[in-house]
Amino acid sequence: MSKEKFIYNKHTLRYEKVTESFKVKLFRIFKFLSAVILSAIILLSVSYTYFPTPKEKALQRELSQLERQYQSLDEQIGKMAKVLENIQERDAGVHRMMFGMEPIDASLWNGGIGGHNPYADLNSFNKSGELVKSTYSRIEKLKRQLALQSISLDTIESLAKDRETMLASIPAIKPIRSDQLKRDVRLLSGFGMRIHPVYKVRRLHKGIDFTAPTGTPIYATGDGKVIEVTKKRTGYGYHVKIDHGYGYQTLYAHMSRIDAKLGQQVKKGQQIGRVGNTGTSTAPHLHYEVHINGRVVDPINFCIDDLSPEEYQMLVDLASTPNQSFD
Repeated sequence: MSKEKFIYNKHTLRYEKVTESFKVKLFRIFKFLSAVILSAIILLSVSYTYFPTPKEKALQRELSQLERQYQSLDEQIGKMAKVLENIQERDAGVHRMMFGMEPIDASLWNGGIGGHNPYADLNSFNKSGELVKSTYSRIEKLKRQLALQSISLDTIESLAKDRETMLASIPAIKPIRSDQLKRDVRLLSGFGMRIHPVYKVRRLHKGIDFTAPTGTPIYATGDGKVIEVTKKRTGYGYHVKIDHGYGYQTLYAHMSRIDAKLGQQVKKGQQIGRVGNTGTSTAPHLHYEVHINGRVVDPINFCIDDLSPEEYQMLVDLASTPNQSFD
């Protein structure tokens, strides 16, 4: 039962009973409930902060483990980025040194992604949002760089295959085996102005005459296609011409026998005939020419297989000595 309150009235000189209005009572009740609710909130907050439940403790342990794993993942991404960067640098070196191409443009390699922010929804995570956005951004950059590197390696592979084909096609060996080539004789006739053995006049000798016994095997000096097979009594006599591609052609003359056929694809080192003395020739030998883009060049620069520097210099000296050619 509530206590009654009285107040002294100076005008009536009497104690009068205090009667509270409904609003006052309602306000008093509201204050009481507010105090109770606020106290409960404070109590719950302190309780959850300093006295977590077993479920919350388990979640905290799980979050702690996830954080450590995330840091480890972030470190691995960093290592992968360094490895990819190293591959890209080596790739650029290969492009520059071997194929004469420009490496991947640095601005393209390090460029970002334009347009809207794909990670805007992570802004609501105050503590982890920036870390997660940074990791996502690094992963996207790695994906883009891996795609660029894959394209670059495809290009290198294509260039390497073409370069391999070109190296196999360029005439780079002697048409007669070294053990059957008489390098020690001084009758070797090289490229340049020579005295013709029959007409006894100086004229341009377009190749090199390799002296060897009749029947000595003659080999293609590079991969190519036989584009000419001719048998004549004069001039080059029995001779073969091979188109190696890339602007290179070679001619083999004064053969005693032709083993290659017109249109045949031949490989470097494949026998195409034998040394002879056919046509306008004064002794058994092979007349060998190299043409680049339709222009005759000195074949001595393409006879570099299994020769020591001293042997190669001797061959150059003999080829450049003015004397009489065999054809």
